Amino acid sequence: MSSTRDLPAQSRSAPPDIAEHGSDTRSRDVLRTPPHNLEAEQAVLGTLMSSTGAASRYFAETLETGITAGEYYRPAHTTIHRAICDLHQKAEPVDPVTVAALLTERGELAKAGGAAYLHACVEAVPTVANGAHYADIVRAKAYRRAAIESAQKVLQYAYSEEGDEDDVRSLVEQEFTAIVAGMPGLHAAPPVVDDLYLDFVAELEEIQDGRKIGLSYGISDLDAVTCGMRPGNVTIIAAASGVGKSTLALNAAVTAAKAGAQVMFSSLEMSSTELMQKIAAAEGRLPMHHLTQQGGLTTDDWKTVERLGRELFRTLPLRVYRPDSAALRDIESAARACVRADGLDILVVDYLQLVEIEHARHITREQAVAAVSRGLKNLSVQLDCHVIALSQLNEDGMMRESRAIKNDASVVIKIERPDMDEPESPRAGEVDLVIEKNRFGPRATVSAAAQMHYSRFVDMAQT
Repeated sequence: MSSTRDLPAQSRSAPPDIAEHGSDTRSRDVLRTPPHNLEAEQAVLGTLMSSTGAASRYFAETLETGITAGEYYRPAHTTIHRAICDLHQKAEPVDPVTVAALLTERGELAKAGGAAYLHACVEAVPTVANGAHYADIVRAKAYRRAAIESAQKVLQYAYSEEGDEDDVRSLVEQEFTAIVAGMPGLHAAPPVVDDLYLDFVAELEEIQDGRKIGLSYGISDLDAVTCGMRPGNVTIIAAASGVGKSTLALNAAVTAAKAGAQVMFSSLEMSSTELMQKIAAAEGRLPMHHLTQQGGLTTDDWKTVERLGRELFRTLPLRVYRPDSAALRDIESAARACVRADGLDILVVDYLQLVEIEHARHITREQAVAAVSRGLKNLSVQLDCHVIALSQLNEDGMMRESRAIKNDASVVIKIERPDMDEPESPRAGEVDLVIEKNRFGPRATVSAAAQMHYSRFVDMAQT
């Protein structure tokens, strides 16, 4: 809000009792400059026009504040913001050149300040990482202007002596209800259960008729106990190193993708080549050591690899993300990019303890992992997707930072292989999937076949 320093000298020296006269009060309000911050507005536009490549996440974070074209004080900024959003909606690149081209096409470039002004906005950005903060400043100023406008409408009507008390009360309720409802960050009241009932019954019918079920993990007994992978939920797959948690997660990811689900596999441990080798081994029944050793592939093996390229990889909706860093915000940004591109049904994070968060130096390791776990849970709800997060087990078989991880998960699966410690075990080649937590059914242990030479787990009936 502007202070008295924004007022002309004549207004500052006016006697105190001038406020008692409505016409003088209204005149003084007109002379005051409405709250605004042009530097923040330029910084928002500059962020949106320069957040490309590795910095693309800042574009999404800025728009996710809810900022709209109508919240800018300068009309030129409103025009520029609309052009940026129109380009983004068409999945076209956004930068000063493309924005200028669109404004030129619309005959609005001069109205927006010219091409040079677009570049000036980009140069005015202190750091694109703060784009969301600049947007919050712009929105806060816009809210203050809206509050002032509503108050002035009420004052003007009250001074006019038009209507009666009911008319005044009605206008007050209308204006101030609207301004409170438009408060940035203020949510509407949640729906009552009666409003939810019809949707609940419709979804219940779909579930009972078999028309709405979770996506398959690739193990039928596991699907039967857990009801599959459902949006808005998190599955934790926990195992010691080398037992097969990545294998199970990748099998589930490929199974879901083959069913038409959009999947992103974020690997912080394995390279893209290693992941491709695992998929090829599992889907082509090619021994892993044939794929990783010189001269290991026969002529028939090569034919299988070529067939997989034509029949599987060319159409499989599975994206592999290898972030430059292990930051949670990078994974979140990539997941949102998938949503904008084709949608996202399954997100796999391999693995949870490798993910980093900002300001981790000032908190304990347990608190950091808890923050990552909570972040992935929130992401599953926000993006309406299912998250599979892998977790390491300690040597004593306990999941690291287990309390926080279990709290956020809907399903926790612990992998145990009898032949890991006892190679001559009568259950060699088998794996136990111990369901330690299950919000959709009972806790249970599901046995499957571990065909590790093919990098896959399958139903016992398939052996």
